[in-house]
Amino acid sequence: MNGMKRPHPSPLDRRSGIPLYRQIQQRLLEQIQSGELRQGEPLPSIQRIAALMGVSQMTVRQAVKSLCDLGVIYSRQGKGTFISGIKMERDFRQVLSFTEEMKVRGATPHSEVLSFQIQMPNQETREALGLGDKDKVFCLRRVRYADSLPMGVETSCLPVHLCPNLMETYDPATSLYEELAEQYGIQVTVTDEVIEVGKASAEEARLLQIVPKSPIFLFTRVSYLENGMPAEHVKSSYQGDRYRVVNRLMRAKRELAISS
Repeated sequence: MNGMKRPHPSPLDRRSGIPLYRQIQQRLLEQIQSGELRQGEPLPSIQRIAALMGVSQMTVRQAVKSLCDLGVIYSRQGKGTFISGIKMERDFRQVLSFTEEMKVRGATPHSEVLSFQIQMPNQETREALGLGDKDKVFCLRRVRYADSLPMGVETSCLPVHLCPNLMETYDPATSLYEELAEQYGIQVTVTDEVIEVGKASAEEARLLQIVPKSPIFLFTRVSYLENGMPAEHVKSSYQGDRYRVVNRLMRAKRELAISS
């Protein structure tokens, strides 16, 4: 069926500051996520979406292109555009930086720096990194992009004593893990990561260009060096409709009891 099953109940918000094509993108993603638009089905025509949303076909084409870039939909020449349901994967079987992860997925990573400063850590960070009351941290807050699409907001904290010249040597728009390895010989080898599900705050929605209260993944990570020393505490908010989490679980073998 090449038509939207029903119009979205709420109109586009033309005064929100979020571009109309981003709002259309979000509506289509919600329909894909809910199963209203199913994997393998054709996407409704650009003309039909434009008529239902009350926008130009050019605006809809922008939204469709962004979904194609994301991998959520794909085009077949002469046949139309179809739902793929593909998302970026967060693979918990490997320790990868965001930059490494996006390159593995075939996407081009980019970061927008919101702040980079030395500060006193909050209680959660102090406990996670095993710091004393007077120890300070580098705090780096960034919006992480894949192929120019905002994927998440990430705040990373590292002990100042671990890499004291970081403010002078590091370009915060580039890979932090590469900087730590090349300038300080620091290799992150193990991470503990906790995943929760939440809703985007007004600020997160603005930075991620989504509707407030949209579903998001909340990641909390502590990274460790080979000697077991905690090196990084990270709090991240990633779009729920652009990510999926994969893992491999193994069941322990049970020894059979042998009766004598």
